[in-house]
Amino acid sequence: MSAEVRPFQRCVRTIMDTTDPDIWFDEYGVSSHVIGFEANLAAEVRAAQAGERLGELDELVARIKQAGEGKPYDCVIGISGGVDSSYLALQAVKLGLRPLAVHFDSGWNSELAVDNIHNLVTKLGLDLYTHVVDWREMKDLQLSFFKASVANADTPTDHAFGWVAYSQAKKYGIKYILSGANFASESILPTAWGYNAGDAKHVAAIQKQFGSVKLKTYPLMGLVKRNLWYPEVRRIRTAALLNYMPYVYKDAKRAIAEELGWRDYGGKHYESVFTRYFQGYYLPHKFGFDKRLAHYSSLILSDQMTRDEALALMETANYPEELRRQDHEFIAKKLGVGVDELEAIYARPPVPYSAYPNAEAIWSKIRQVGAPLGRFARRVGLLT
Repeated sequence: MSAEVRPFQRCVRTIMDTTDPDIWFDEYGVSSHVIGFEANLAAEVRAAQAGERLGELDELVARIKQAGEGKPYDCVIGISGGVDSSYLALQAVKLGLRPLAVHFDSGWNSELAVDNIHNLVTKLGLDLYTHVVDWREMKDLQLSFFKASVANADTPTDHAFGWVAYSQAKKYGIKYILSGANFASESILPTAWGYNAGDAKHVAAIQKQFGSVKLKTYPLMGLVKRNLWYPEVRRIRTAALLNYMPYVYKDAKRAIAEELGWRDYGGKHYESVFTRYFQGYYLPHKFGFDKRLAHYSSLILSDQMTRDEALALMETANYPEELRRQDHEFIAKKLGVGVDELEAIYARPPVPYSAYPNAEAIWSKIRQVGAPLGRFARRVGLLT
């Protein structure tokens, strides 16, 4: 017997719908995403948007400055060329911080992203460290994720970005990494639409099964090191400054355009050619996941967009067909396969991430022992 098809339903407060297989609705048609937001994030987001957390921001900035005294930089910022990280860098400098900008060059940057990053560091007077990946390894790993037929095919880039930030923080003795993550525009992201990009065991397993190149220099970093050793033992903290200040997405775009010469890509995270293709075509057509639903719904919940405006935007094409064809051909060529071969790989049925070895089972244990282990290490004198 075939599995029962779930009837389509859309949230009455946002535009999230049953393309998220884990979504549920209350008796009034309000989705689990809204219920979760109201219970866990609403007070924090509304306080920040009203400017009521600026005192906390000042205290956080003071701690960052104090921790960075006598060092060339007091924080690290990962720069992608996108809106969030660009606006974060602008605000950090205005707050008197001395960030080191870091970037992971995955080989997929658009020319516009390169220009935007150049303009940002030039106008803000920032030093920039760029880690350029070994393309032979990166190309093979990227193709492996396509062959694995999992949803989060952008993992090879996302995984490495964290390593770059932590490695540079360690090098300069920096205790804070500034993150552009924010609840005002990113409070919703269904877990069913992807899997933890920080899971090195998962990355290595997929490469072992589908790859033809050994990962000798690609920066693998396991969950323990990423989520326990660096933040709890080495005390390198991640600070999401945008969660402490009013953050209106359209105003942020205007500010970085006027002050940094930033130019728009036409979609969230479209600074990467691969991510543009991944979010604009691969996810919606292969898996039925359209990340615009989550982004617009997040803006609805932070009162930056109405539900009607979001529904209207969903009727527009933010990825023109001609550009999609160009990207498809470009990606196939860059990965060293024919267009037909790439299409045949895409045609494979979707496979859940859980079909491959992963470290998900230890994730909850990491969170349980993280802070106590850090306190123990400092108490016995392993660290100061």
